[in-house]
Amino acid sequence: MPHGNARLGPAQLRVENDLRRTWFDEIGLRLAASVTLAGLLLLCVASGARAQDPGDPTKPQSSTPSQEPSAAPPPPAPDKTKKPGGKNKNSDVATSNAPDQPVWDPLRADKDIQVGHYYMDKGDVDAAIDRFEDAIVAKPGYAIPYRYLAEAQEKKGQKRLAAKSYQRYLDLYPHAEDAAKVRKKIDKLYKELEKDKS
Repeated sequence: MPHGNARLGPAQLRVENDLRRTWFDEIGLRLAASVTLAGLLLLCVASGARAQDPGDPTKPQSSTPSQEPSAAPPPPAPDKTKKPGGKNKNSDVATSNAPDQPVWDPLRADKDIQVGHYYMDKGDVDAAIDRFEDAIVAKPGYAIPYRYLAEAQEKKGQKRLAAKSYQRYLDLYPHAEDAAKVRKKIDKLYKELEKDKS
């Protein structure tokens, strides 16, 4: 029994050989492109490492940073006895931990809101309040944390602060879907405050 190409006619053999050649050409091109990309990547990495080396290539590099006279002194240690904002709060205020941390950080604000919800679900209202306040610091002008802060303050019994937080929410987001509901809550809180005074 004939094996392989013995049964194919001359025209079919030509087509099969052309297909093989095309396939090998394509594989060769892909291999060449991969090798070229790898070479470029290696070149970029090598030049990036060299660009980060501030030393003079004619001078030998010192192996220890303490021998360099231009080394900057380490930053002073933060004063741990002082509470952020002067209030009796947890010392883990996210936006006050590191001095190099940016104040405007919308991603941190969103994360603080998520963590605040987690604390509310767990029943730790104080931690939730801290997180919602952190979100306000991280993204000033963002209305949502004020609403959540007001809910937490209301749950803790801080009616005046809750009313102010609800009002700030409405100031920042006057056309909120729940604006009528929030106005009713504000009225209710102020009525309760008046009732508590008498």
